[in-house]
Amino acid sequence: MNFSLAQPLYFRLEKNLIKMKFYGIGSRVKHPEFGAGVVLNVRSDYYLITFIDFGEKRISLDQEMEVIEYIEPEKDYVSLYDVEQSVARLLQKWMGVTEIVLLGEKWKGGKMILMPGRSDVQSKELPIDTFFHKIVMMRDRLRVIEQKVNASGLDDEAKVDIQQYISRCYGSMTTFNILFKEKDQQFVGAK
Repeated sequence: MNFSLAQPLYFRLEKNLIKMKFYGIGSRVKHPEFGAGVVLNVRSDYYLITFIDFGEKRISLDQEMEVIEYIEPEKDYVSLYDVEQSVARLLQKWMGVTEIVLLGEKWKGGKMILMPGRSDVQSKELPIDTFFHKIVMMRDRLRVIEQKVNASGLDDEAKVDIQQYISRCYGSMTTFNILFKEKDQQFVGAK
């Protein structure tokens, strides 16, 4: 690796001293396969680099590259948002920490039957538990969109406009509230 233009960072692994240099955003590099590029972002395990002839590519942090112009990296490599998202994903993955949403008792073991309006088309049966799971996933994804809009750098007018569309989506989904056991987990549209 070419470390001549940067202060190396040192890591101790199994009694071996390993040098590793991080390029800051804006550093110009030359990749052996993709050619000249500029570092757009630094993540925990890769650089996002845009190359003249190949566009954006994810390149491993330990990939050997020639330095054309070195930019000192920021001291804080990870944003608070990235840390929060990582912790949330870990908790969900390893501890099963998610909101438990129960199907109403009267629907358990039931099935949905979709009857076509034409006699030459066969009807379709679907376990109601499967359908309910899809509805809950839709609700959770709408909540994530809502959180991302609130945390975004959009101006207040744009946020309100997007929030109104999200509220309308919730309102359209209120038809499925009969499936939820708990009232506070149901969809609520614009008030």
